[in-house]
Amino acid sequence: MANIHPIRPLPQEPTDPSLDLSARAMDNLRFIRETMERAGSFTALSGWGLVVIGVAGLLASWLAGRQHTAEDWVALWMVSAVVCVLIGLLTTAMKARGARMGLLTGPGRKFALSLAPPMVAGAILTVVLYRAGLSTGLPGLWLMLYGAGIITAGAFSVRAVPLMGVFFMIAGTVALFSPASWGNMWMAAGFGGLHIVFGTLIARRHGG
Repeated sequence: MANIHPIRPLPQEPTDPSLDLSARAMDNLRFIRETMERAGSFTALSGWGLVVIGVAGLLASWLAGRQHTAEDWVALWMVSAVVCVLIGLLTTAMKARGARMGLLTGPGRKFALSLAPPMVAGAILTVVLYRAGLSTGLPGLWLMLYGAGIITAGAFSVRAVPLMGVFFMIAGTVALFSPASWGNMWMAAGFGGLHIVFGTLIARRHGG
């Protein structure tokens, strides 16, 4: 008659408590660092949204070159600006929702408040220059003030944002001293090209 031996579990290999403690400490440090970064920077600005805005800017520049009056030219850019603002708000809200980040709280609120003053100044100066018959100076004005707003708002966002603002201000400065016939070209380079380049960069490095 065969003997019956009880089944005993294999002895577990002893684990080093120091390794487990080290891994948990690294996880905690990573969580703290990510939390501080989110609290200090507005990372919900959508890079892909900027790319879409850039494409819209290129299309608007192409259409603007086919307008025959200053009224139609300004009206086209006003409509384009409204469309681009809506695209920016929608895509940024979608990214912020995915990241569980508030748009109007913390860094998001600071970003919006810093961006608003140059935009308001640009809207007022647009009316003044248009009524004075100086519409040819609008491309340089728009590029410079938009760049100024992006730089100030970018102080609360990732590094690529204020850098983009610097390039906008450079483009606006050059546009102000260029022939008036180059206005649409500078608008395409700024609101089209810069948005696409930096939007792609932000999307790849900062999660969309």
